[in-house]
Amino acid sequence: MQRRGNANSASVGTRLIAFLWDYAIISGYIILLIGISFVIRPWLTPLFSTSPLMAEISGFLFITLPVYLYFALCEGSAAHATWGKRKMGIVVTGANGKSIGLGVSLLRSALKFAPWELAHFTIWHMVLPTEYPDSLIYSLLGTVYGLVLLYLISPLLNKQKRTVYDFIAGTVIRYKD
Repeated sequence: MQRRGNANSASVGTRLIAFLWDYAIISGYIILLIGISFVIRPWLTPLFSTSPLMAEISGFLFITLPVYLYFALCEGSAAHATWGKRKMGIVVTGANGKSIGLGVSLLRSALKFAPWELAHFTIWHMVLPTEYPDSLIYSLLGTVYGLVLLYLISPLLNKQKRTVYDFIAGTVIRYKD
């Protein structure tokens, strides 16, 4: 595998392919949820139609939390990587090259998925009646787009190809030694 960048930091392309492999797992999980939802629809409908808060909590528990835990637990484990990262030969380490542990992995994943969850919050408040003013909802939506853009361009602006959440968590994606 060709390695570029500072020390053995993983390239943006390698990280993207690793995420696409992980997304195959996430997609499989979502397809499973959709299949189950047809069977338990009468119990699910009130969870997603009563209020934006109930829909947000339900969506978080069914979708965001399992995906968040997949990344956090895998990257905080002895493997230091999700299935996609292992497939691409990369791991998440501290900036010093050492293991990050579960605490840092939980923080990194929370920061990584914050825009995703904020988007869910915003969408539920756009779809269902809410007490929040439209200006706040649209400001939050703008914040989501700003964070996503920042997350996407930040690895292109430094030699270690670190995202904003990597800088905050003190992590780096490296090729496995």
